[in-house]
Amino acid sequence: MEKKKTFVEDINREVYDITNADADSYRIAKGLTSEIVTEISSFKNEPSWMTDLRLKSLETYHAMAMPKWGPSLHELDMEKIITYVRPNTSMNSNWSDVPDEIKSTFERLGIPQAERNSLAGVGAQYDSEVVYHSIREELTKQGVVYLDMETAVKEYEPMVRSHFMKLLPAKTHKFLALHGAVWSGGSFVYVPEGVDVKIPLQSYFRFNAPGAGQFEHTMIIVDKGARLHFIEGCSAPKYNTLNLHAGAVELYVKEGATLRFSTVENWSKNMLNLNTKCALVEKNGNMEWVSGTFGSHITMLYPASILNGEGAKTEFTGVSFAANGQNLDTGAKVVHAAPHTSSTLNSRSISKDGGIALYRSSIKVLPQAHHVKSAVSCESLMMDSISRADTLPVMDIRNDEADIGHEAKIGRISEEAIYYLMTRGMDEIEAKALIVRGFVEPITKELPLEYAAEMNNLINIELQGSIG
Repeated sequence: MEKKKTFVEDINREVYDITNADADSYRIAKGLTSEIVTEISSFKNEPSWMTDLRLKSLETYHAMAMPKWGPSLHELDMEKIITYVRPNTSMNSNWSDVPDEIKSTFERLGIPQAERNSLAGVGAQYDSEVVYHSIREELTKQGVVYLDMETAVKEYEPMVRSHFMKLLPAKTHKFLALHGAVWSGGSFVYVPEGVDVKIPLQSYFRFNAPGAGQFEHTMIIVDKGARLHFIEGCSAPKYNTLNLHAGAVELYVKEGATLRFSTVENWSKNMLNLNTKCALVEKNGNMEWVSGTFGSHITMLYPASILNGEGAKTEFTGVSFAANGQNLDTGAKVVHAAPHTSSTLNSRSISKDGGIALYRSSIKVLPQAHHVKSAVSCESLMMDSISRADTLPVMDIRNDEADIGHEAKIGRISEEAIYYLMTRGMDEIEAKALIVRGFVEPITKELPLEYAAEMNNLINIELQGSIG
């Protein structure tokens, strides 16, 4: 008898759907007013310049219109969003001091084990605040700074003030203005000149409160000739109410430095993920992005690299997986602002069960940027006839001495390949999973082993929801 295919809407993602009781120590009123913004700043005991930045960002937010392109955000009502939820603990440098219920959540997600086995430092954020931060002593001795963002604002104020929201000013778009007004949490990293951080640092952002927003700010400065791999992980349980994520990442790659920024995002499917990331790359610097986007109801995310110095280069490698009820609008941007700069963008997207996966790329070559090279490749795989995949590449070339290439492929999963694998003893889920893992292999091979394993696990979870 032929096996009947059915759709299962609620797939099994138990480890990510852990929820704790709302035992926070403080949560601000719903909505977005100057009183709320001032209260957040006062609660954090911030310097006056940060309070002023928040209030000016709020003015910008109210003055700007919603985006007129991309997925519809009509479901978002900021009057119903809680912009700040403080967990019932202070920031800890000793894991044993973290409250048991929060600790057990991160334990099940594998964060402490990853720290012990393969990381040089870890930051863990729970709702609006970082609850744990640590760094290996040998890095501290080399001058490496790895702190929660609130501490950095006070202890490294001149450095933070001269960089904070300079790459990503509030006027960039409405949700960066929102971020500037209510940001909380995130990590600050400074790697001194010539220091090679051989083991990655990681920050993990965990949502727990329903109907809330998370607005962490991450800033990384890699000084001349230094090297760093930073890993960012995100997850949230599923609720029947809308949650919002509007974080920001500012990366500064100085002359001859190298930074790899890896992300595996696994938000729940009630999340609006409106994150913004940008890197400024100086002479002969190298910026590498590795991005895996899973979960969320809507995602709008396009990591940007500004190649500001001669010989600077960037590489973006990303994968997204859109299932039923998901609209993942992702891609990357590059601005070639100097001569002899180069960029490579390689993206893979998968859509199933009516999911929408849209890839956008923007390559801009400024008039002064001669002898530029850029290669863009995007491939989309549709698992069925009701899903959608689109590619929207934009090229703005203002110098004739540029070598620019683009290729795009969109296609259905091969029924012949599935049949062949099934004749070799696999069931249909295993066959599809093998094909999909092969499709995204160029991306997963760029991740550390344990994160590649997590990405493969997320692929398996998604595929289990399509066949019953």
